[in-house]
Amino acid sequence: LVTRGTLEPYRMFTSRAEYRLLLREDNADLRLAGYGYRLGLVSKPHFEEIEARRQRVDEEIRRLSHCRVSAGAAVNRLLAERGASPIAEATPLLHLLRRPALTYTHMARLLPAVAAAEPLVARQVEVSVKYEGYVTRMLEDVARFRQAEEWLVPEDIDYTIIPGLSTEIKERLSAVRPRSLGQASRIPGVTPAAVSILTVWCHRRRGS
Repeated sequence: LVTRGTLEPYRMFTSRAEYRLLLREDNADLRLAGYGYRLGLVSKPHFEEIEARRQRVDEEIRRLSHCRVSAGAAVNRLLAERGASPIAEATPLLHLLRRPALTYTHMARLLPAVAAAEPLVARQVEVSVKYEGYVTRMLEDVARFRQAEEWLVPEDIDYTIIPGLSTEIKERLSAVRPRSLGQASRIPGVTPAAVSILTVWCHRRRGS
């Protein structure tokens, strides 16, 4: 929001968030209820209700990871109807739910003897499972981002004297004056190669 030249304060879109996959609508209450409760904006009963739902979601995901469905004609017929590849051996429901063509409702059909979770929990379970791989990679990006944020850029740095930077990038860095290497990397037009040059420059200056 501070490096992309937005002049109107109301034009603050989640699409501009670096890791917007973590800022989904479906998990907003799970992410923010704790802050709201500590600030007195969320009542204790409401907060406890949200935390209880979080626990039910975690328990349901664990249950799906342990419940296996055996390969058979009925199971593979359902998979074929959904355009999914058949299974040849007993498979955890969690693995099947990761398939794009299958939903939590299909898991209940595959193992009807097991009671299905309430709709709100079921929706959160399905979204969490299907996004798990993407979220894991994004959390790794967040860890790298935090590491880059710890590399502070000297406030009095003169970008015009750094060799290897193009004139355009020098102008962009001079205009924004990023506080850290992480912020510098998010400035439009600043390439990874330029960030590497800036990293080496800051490292040499710190060493001197």
